[in-house]
Amino acid sequence: MQTQKTQLDFKGQNIFVGMDVHLKSWTVTILTEELTHKTFNQPACADTLSNYLKRNFPGGSYHSVYEAGFSGFWTHYKLKEMGINNIIVNPADVPTSQKEQLQKDDPTDSRKLARSLRAGELRAIYVPSGSTLEDRSLVRMRATLVKDMTRFKQRIKSFLYFYGVPFPPQFEKSGSHWSNRFMKWLTQEVVLQHDSGNQTLKILIQEAEQQRLLLLDVLRKIRLLSRSEKYAANVALLSNIPGIALITAITFLTEIENIERFVNTDHLAGFVGLVPNYHSSGEKSNKGEMTFRGQKSLKKSLVESSWFAVRFDPALAMSYHELLKRMESNMAIIRIARKLLNRIYFVLKNKQEYVPGVVK
Repeated sequence: MQTQKTQLDFKGQNIFVGMDVHLKSWTVTILTEELTHKTFNQPACADTLSNYLKRNFPGGSYHSVYEAGFSGFWTHYKLKEMGINNIIVNPADVPTSQKEQLQKDDPTDSRKLARSLRAGELRAIYVPSGSTLEDRSLVRMRATLVKDMTRFKQRIKSFLYFYGVPFPPQFEKSGSHWSNRFMKWLTQEVVLQHDSGNQTLKILIQEAEQQRLLLLDVLRKIRLLSRSEKYAANVALLSNIPGIALITAITFLTEIENIERFVNTDHLAGFVGLVPNYHSSGEKSNKGEMTFRGQKSLKKSLVESSWFAVRFDPALAMSYHELLKRMESNMAIIRIARKLLNRIYFVLKNKQEYVPGVVK
């Protein structure tokens, strides 16, 4: 005589979850290997999702996915702790139909993610550790403060231009601005006709000085970070490469975290964004400009470093002058940046100091 089962058991079965995450709520779609279970809204809470899966699909193997965005990686860490095999994907890499693009809403997005996850069509992005993320935040804060400092300086200059305050002969060149002498002139010798104007200028100068102190404080903290056991050896290796200084080195290390995750230099170049767009159809093929994808801060740092590297590395200098024979300097320096990236990959991969090339 057969007995009725009183307990659910999904052991050996895969459960697929697609999530469209927002600040206060998630839209969730759950699929089994053969069926669509449900699409619903829930609070933005990993515990709520975990409890639902364990209550309705006990013993199953849970797989979930959401798109990278404002919410960062905290959801990923929580889901992993709860035994849910979560991945994060680039929104641009999720397969979609024209109808889904034209009729877009949260349930559609969550169903699309769940369906693609079940079909094995998604490739996860790399998720760094929590400690590396926080180190990266400190390094990125410096870049943010530098941008803000530039804005404060421009405000002061715009104020001076507006009221027709000329620069003395010794400060006509912009390279002499913001030195101690320049700040002394600005605070002691620039006087407007009315007190309200002088007070406004004083506030603008105080903003810039406070920002400068913040920037110096962050730089000190970054220097301490670079000397930590986690980064010191690799920072020293990278600093031997012409054009690579402390900030570029620590930026690179916090952004990639682990060089071993890149199988070759092409893989690393694709991550940074130092690869061209490519279009081919039939007998026609065309290589375009650099891809818009990639890690923008690394790309910018490498290009800036390349301008210094061509001055101090004879091999790179020779390559640069050869490239100038057939292209403009801005295009040539991009190719030098790719060569510099290859050097960085070699140094980190082999834990070997870089020796500048000598042209014989």
